[in-house]
Amino acid sequence: MKRNLVLRAVAFVFLVVACTQAQQNVAFVDSTTVAGQTADPSPSAVPVREERVVEKTYVDPRAFEEIFNRVSRDVLPVVVEINVVEVVKQRVPSFESPWDFFFGTPQFQEREFRRSGLGSGVIVRRDGKTVYVLTNAHVVGDADEISVKLYDQRTFPAKIVGKDERIDLAVVSFETSEEIPVARLGDSDTLEVGDWVLAVGNPYGFESTVTAGIVSALGRKSPPGTQIGEFTDYIQTDAAINPGNSGGALVNLDAEVIGINAWIASQTGGNVGLGFAIPINVAKRTMEQLIERGHVAYGWLGVTLLDPSDVAFPGFAEALGIKGKKGTLISNVYVGSPAWQAGLRPGDFVVRAGNTVITQASELSREIGMRSPGERVEIEVLRQGGSKVFTVRLGERKTDDELSRSVEQLWPGLMVTQLTDEVRERYGVEARTGVLVVQVAAGTPPAVAGLRAGDVITAVGDRAVRSVKDFYGALAETSRPGATVRFSVLRGTTEVVIGLKVPR
Repeated sequence: MKRNLVLRAVAFVFLVVACTQAQQNVAFVDSTTVAGQTADPSPSAVPVREERVVEKTYVDPRAFEEIFNRVSRDVLPVVVEINVVEVVKQRVPSFESPWDFFFGTPQFQEREFRRSGLGSGVIVRRDGKTVYVLTNAHVVGDADEISVKLYDQRTFPAKIVGKDERIDLAVVSFETSEEIPVARLGDSDTLEVGDWVLAVGNPYGFESTVTAGIVSALGRKSPPGTQIGEFTDYIQTDAAINPGNSGGALVNLDAEVIGINAWIASQTGGNVGLGFAIPINVAKRTMEQLIERGHVAYGWLGVTLLDPSDVAFPGFAEALGIKGKKGTLISNVYVGSPAWQAGLRPGDFVVRAGNTVITQASELSREIGMRSPGERVEIEVLRQGGSKVFTVRLGERKTDDELSRSVEQLWPGLMVTQLTDEVRERYGVEARTGVLVVQVAAGTPPAVAGLRAGDVITAVGDRAVRSVKDFYGALAETSRPGATVRFSVLRGTTEVVIGLKVPR
């Protein structure tokens, strides 16, 4: 019995050793049968095998230190601190005596308050004595006073050359005949996810701070409904970025600027590893235009856009034949605009611009805005159940103030939705046919003529309207510049006819 236990113990030890050896072979040796050799099935045959030893590579952490040291030495002198002061005027009550506070009539006087701010910038160019610094538009804001402090503590008064909120970039300049270092700008199109990057700036006023991380993602978009620049995509990084870093440099290991730090995603206001930078290739184009002309020329289509969700517009997509489709709706067109001249009309559902597939309004706005005025672009739309392609020669986008002053050119100047049971209940409408007017833009032809939200359009011209598809189809047939289009409208239980003149 004892002998059997010993034999079993020996067998167990052998099994463990055999398994351990097999694991070692798998872990450290890559064995492959030599081509052309056939294993002999006899027990005594031993296959001929070729062994390749996998070498382990050891990276000295000090190698990274040397790279980071070198990059920091090169980049720190070209990143500056920008200090701004905005003078705010407010009317405040003034009391001649304490009793006036309770019983008297306050006298108001205007007082000035100085509101200060801080950010970062990158020295990008020098022309003679003029030195240009690239930063974010939200850093300079409406500043009345600007100063630029260099890495070596030299300070210069500066002025705004130009800024653009749509892309959140600005250029400021200062004058000097002294020696000033200038940044080397890289190529952000060569970036890949996983690339090492360093963020340089002045977070919370801590001057010349360098943090390290990687490129976490490319092509990020700004969150919809925010004030963050929408006419660009962003580089995402986990390099620590905090308030005060805005306008600073995101650089690669060649000490080249590949991004301008712009914003962070955070619920606390501080860094959580979600920082975003404007690609330097986008910034270069913007910078040159701001220096040369003081503003940026964006491409302009001349339309207003809408993403008709089933929640806001029940039954709309199904009635128009676009249910389940990705794209964005042209709700209005400026008469005479590039879109109008090319043949685009209200009710067209845009699915492609150039080579870019469009899934929502912000994507089309960005795609058109980032193109140059005069550039031609193909726009593919779904119209009345079919697909059409139009070639549009883009114009130059006007300012928001200029667009608001030309609102009378907007056609049709209103938004309609499909009449469903849910819509009837939501708006208290009893009409069984037609389309419901849900919005009328102030200053447009329908607003001037008296058309208003809650009206039900039952016909356009001689064509009956039973759905949004009918409405946009009839609109396309009758909309000629200068023509008067008759709208048959049901307002409560009263039927009226309103003539709307198409802008010239």
